[in-house]
Amino acid sequence: MRTRRAALAGALAAVSMIAVSACGATADKEESGSGGGASKTATGLRLMVPNTPGSGYDLTARTVSQVMQDTEAATGTQVFNVPGASGTVGLQRLVNDKGNGKMAMQMGLGVVGASHSQKSKATLTDTTPIARLIEEAGAIVVPKDSPYKTIDDLVTAWKKDPKKLAVGGGSSPGGPDHLLPMQLAKAVGIKPKDVNFVSYDGGGELLPALLGNKIAFGASGFGEFLDQVEAGQVRVLAVSSEKPVDALKDAPTLKASGIDLVFTNWRGIVAPPGITDEQKQTWIDSLTKMHASDEWKTQLEKNGWVDAFQTGDEFGSYLTEQDKAVADLLAELGLA
Repeated sequence: MRTRRAALAGALAAVSMIAVSACGATADKEESGSGGGASKTATGLRLMVPNTPGSGYDLTARTVSQVMQDTEAATGTQVFNVPGASGTVGLQRLVNDKGNGKMAMQMGLGVVGASHSQKSKATLTDTTPIARLIEEAGAIVVPKDSPYKTIDDLVTAWKKDPKKLAVGGGSSPGGPDHLLPMQLAKAVGIKPKDVNFVSYDGGGELLPALLGNKIAFGASGFGEFLDQVEAGQVRVLAVSSEKPVDALKDAPTLKASGIDLVFTNWRGIVAPPGITDEQKQTWIDSLTKMHASDEWKTQLEKNGWVDAFQTGDEFGSYLTEQDKAVADLLAELGLA
């Protein structure tokens, strides 16, 4: 069954030019007379999704794992879920697993925010950055029977009584689903403190709340809702990207609707602290092979993801910048 909602990107390692120690992933190398050789497919890797099945991280992780399998970048990758506290339960587990080169965690902007708003002892700066994978536009969505047919309809009603219209998101304060409606409120003249925001632990919890009319609208990565959009259960009133999303041809951007806001989420993979350079390179090589494949390009188009591939130190610098920016914002709002 195809799953379309966020979580931990499955990464496995087909390493070129390295053999990992017993405590890391296995990547055998065939010997050759010249000292070179073709690397075999890596096995034994595990991808943790730090929230519920059906979330965006979950979709990402399982897609990555499947593409790695299909392209022989890695085989037998185990994707598993450790939900709780908006991703920080999984983050703590990852950090506690110091030196485990077989383990990595799917994460993104939401975990960055949660690590501060939840006052987690474990932080992203404790981890080993592996790769940033994708960016994704946010979406403003309503159930099919909503009285709001356009983003203008919604904003008009929202401005009349901000506290009456509950907006749900699949992340805690500081995460992308919280930042998007807060920035949207600001852009349309609503005080963020007046927004009635309801936090859910990932898209797997957000979607039933939306379909059950427990909230007036949802704000999340649009990939969370593609199956339901196709089934006619929900409507996307607008997307938050600079340009329209191919997968949602009928949905205007916020900017095209006269709202001066562009907002994108991102997802990546980090490993525990204390892994070896060889173990780190195993992950990077495997993801690089996956990223170069036609199969991955197909998944980018299918899910409406924007390629944002970075690895190693480059991703590490980006992660450090993101961590500081979110921490400063939450401190300003009194949420961290």
